[in-house]
Order: sequence, then structure tokens, then C-alpha cells
Amino acid sequence: MNLSAAGSWFETHVTWDNLFKLFLGQVVSFVLALMSFTSSFLANLGVDAPISQTTFAYFTLAVVYGGILLHRGQKLRIPWYWYLALSFADVQGNFLANKAYQFSSITSVTLLDCWTIVWAIILTYIFIGTRYSLCQLLGAAICITGLGLVLLSDSGVGGGGGSNPLLGDALMICGTVFFAMSNVGEEFCVKKKDRVEVVCMLGLFGFLLSCVELSIFELKSLESITWSTDIIITLAGYTLASFMFYTITPFVLRVSGAAMFNLSLLTSDMWAVAIRVLFYQQQVDWLYFVAFALVVIGLIIYSTTEKDPSPAPFLEDGNQSPQYQVLNDDDMASRDQTLAS
Repeated sequence: MNLSAAGSWFETHVTWDNLFKLFLGQVVSFVLALMSFTSSFLANLGVDAPISQTTFAYFTLAVVYGGILLHRGQKLRIPWYWYLALSFADVQGNFLANKAYQFSSITSVTLLDCWTIVWAIILTYIFIGTRYSLCQLLGAAICITGLGLVLLSDSGVGGGGGSNPLLGDALMICGTVFFAMSNVGEEFCVKKKDRVEVVCMLGLFGFLLSCVELSIFELKSLESITWSTDIIITLAGYTLASFMFYTITPFVLRVSGAAMFNLSLLTSDMWAVAIRVLFYQQQVDWLYFVAFALVVIGLIIYSTTEKDPSPAPFLEDGNQSPQYQVLNDDDMASRDQTLAS
């Protein structure tokens, strides 16, 4: 009986569709680890230009997806000023995250990135009115406990690494606030409107905002850089990884939802630890593994107790799927027959 129930559960949940979603999530996770690795490597090469390195990424997004949008010849489905706000949050998040690598280790920065889910809970509660169960809040609290161990380790108890780990951790936590704003806005846009338009406008306004901030804050840093082959190759690698991340992320958000997306990104921390041990040949303190375990447990509790409603899917133009409209009409007809009898 137990074997039969287990087999039935396996057939229900382990489908090609679910495996494909898991595969996409791991692709995004690996790409995020590549972004972290290349950004950390640029910092080790003495490049202190966090705005500049994301400018190239935004530019490639604007060119590629802008060309697709121009070929379609369609008008914007969301007002431009919403894209401007979304891009501003994303630019600031990338700036603070890349700046954190100047002061803290790659494992600290990638693990503290999990703060994004905490801020997302707060933002959706305030602005969208989402209500969370006690189990979900317990899962978030366990995540915070694990992240607190990272701060404890970086303060000197475990020797986290970096020139000023606490400053780097603070920058990353501030960056996750902007990432949460960007993620919540982007998830809403890609589920209701056109994914290509969202990525294109995010790249366009991100590029324009980055150019403005670069001209104000980062010209001296760019002038002080001694360009080399290693720096150019690493910068190109970061740009390629960022392009892949922004290309795949909206699709994963659309087909899997935020819970699966955040759980998938969590595995990027394991890639970061592997990079730190194998490439940088650094020792990882035992507190990192305890913190990672607590974050995994917390996110599993949060995701498995999440009970999102299942609204009817929306097409690219924001209208409800015709299949659901037909089902609704059939339901109404059967209901009328029942009442008549």
C-alpha cells in the first residue's frame, strides 16, 4: 500500500514539465553563480567600477530585445515611467551588490542575497495585501537566523574574508531591498504583459540610468583602471552571464512562480562555495555550512506551506485565456440546468 502510494505520488509530481522547470531553475542558478564569480574576480583584479560593468549588460539587453520589439512594431503595453522605476531599483541593486565584492567574500554576498525573499514578503504584504501563514513566517525567520550566522562569521568569529566584511554585508543587504522591488515588479509585468517588452525596457532604462550615474560617480575610477586582457575577458564574461540571467529569469518566473525561482537561486550558494574552494583556494568557515543549512530549511518551509490562488492564465495582451472563458461558460450552463431541475 505504501509502495503504491509512493508510486502514485512519483507519477503525479515527477513529470517532464516539472523536470524542465527544475532544469531551467538550475540554469538560472548557475548563471547567477557565474555573475558572482566574474564580479568577484574583477574586484580582485583591482577594478572598482560596479556601475560600468552592469552598463554593458543593460546595453546588450536593449540592443537585442529592442530590435525584436521594433520588428514587431507594437506600442508599449505598460507606461514607460513604470519601467523607469523598475529599472532604477534594478540598477541600484546591481550597484550595491557589485560594490559589496570590494569588501566581502563571494560566499557572504551570495548567501546574503537570500534577504531578497524577506523584503519581498514585506513589500507584497504592504503594497499587494498578501497574507502569510505562521509557517511561512517561521520559514522566513529561520532564513534570517541563518543569515545572522554569516554576519557573525564575517565579524571575526569565523574569519569570513574580505577587506571590510561587515561593510560588504551591509551593502549587500541594502542591495536586496532594491532587488526585491525589482523582482516583485518584474514578476507582475511578465505574468500579465509581454516578456520581451519587459526585458527590452529594463535594458534600455537600465542603460540610460547607468550612464548618468557613471558620469557622476565613476569616471575617476574608470580612468584609474589599467586595462588588461584578463579584465576585458572577465568583463565580457560578466556581460554574457548577465544577459543570460535577464533573458531566462522572466521565463522562469512565468512558468514556475516566485517560490520555485527563489529555491532555484539558493543553489547558487553551493556553486559559490565550490568556486571559493577550488578557484580561490580559500577555506570556508563551518558557520557558512550551518547558515546554508538553515537557509535551505527556512526556504523549504516557506515554499511548501505557500498557498497561492490559481487564477486563470492571461495572454500577452492581458486578456483571460479563451480556454478558461469556455470553462466558465460551461460551468454557468450546468449550474442553470441544475437550478431548473
